[in-house]
Amino acid sequence: MLKKLLQIILTLSISNSYSQEMENTYFTWDNFVNNFGKEMVSAEDVYENMKKSELTDFAYTKLDFHFLSDKKEKLEKLNEYLKDNYGYSLEEYTTWEASYELRGKTDLFPITKDNLMYWALDMAKRGYEFDCKFDAYGAEVDKEPILPEFTESKEDYYFNKAIDLYNSNNLSGAIANWTIVLEINPKEPNSYYSRAIVKNELYTWKSAIADYDKAIEIAPDFTSAITNRGTVKDENGDYDGALKDYKKALELEPNDAMTYYNIGNTKYNQEKKSEACANWKKAKELGAEYAQERIEKYCD
Repeated sequence: MLKKLLQIILTLSISNSYSQEMENTYFTWDNFVNNFGKEMVSAEDVYENMKKSELTDFAYTKLDFHFLSDKKEKLEKLNEYLKDNYGYSLEEYTTWEASYELRGKTDLFPITKDNLMYWALDMAKRGYEFDCKFDAYGAEVDKEPILPEFTESKEDYYFNKAIDLYNSNNLSGAIANWTIVLEINPKEPNSYYSRAIVKNELYTWKSAIADYDKAIEIAPDFTSAITNRGTVKDENGDYDGALKDYKKALELEPNDAMTYYNIGNTKYNQEKKSEACANWKKAKELGAEYAQERIEKYCD
């Protein structure tokens, strides 16, 4: 069976979308940002406690989880999303210190230190999107665990499963399955590339760049990985690094409209308006009609 390929080229916005606050009244963007690092630390603590209980890495495990919000309706919408996109099950709704609580259980998930961290960040992100706080989680360790099949014949199976999970918006499940692929075949650049895309969606941009670096090390002509890495660098203020990647991408594909479009955005972020406009116009000449909006808005 052939691998499906995740073909996503990141495009830049003039402003960083991560900083745009939603209209949350219970769990705000500031709450989310302030709790982000704490979720990483908490995931590590939970993992270490599971290891003390003789957890085997990659053991398929069902996790219990709790979310809080000020209105039951928000939790109900979150629950529907998790049921439809993740296959999770509702345990019960309760009240707790003037808040409503959702208790649920995941499907089987392959636990490692990193997988658990990305799952926790994924749940925190989903909670924020529905104005709910991801509050707590845990699991019992199975003494006779079920493990993935780390065999060459299963590589495509896990890769395609990751694609299917990503397409259903199950971000942490996708990451976990690309990680299984890389346990089977550490020289598989598409898994590093795809995993990088999802890591960036979970706001771990340094880890995303590390995966892009690995993909490009294995496949130096991987233009999509080079372009995406440049985009992540730009989003995080490394404009020179972004332009270096875009230059390399154009050496490989001289007429790539998306790359010129992204160069225009980076130049604009550097306050080089004339150069930005020249690149947006070049992108449009090469077929990127979406560049016209930038041209009309920012160019004379």
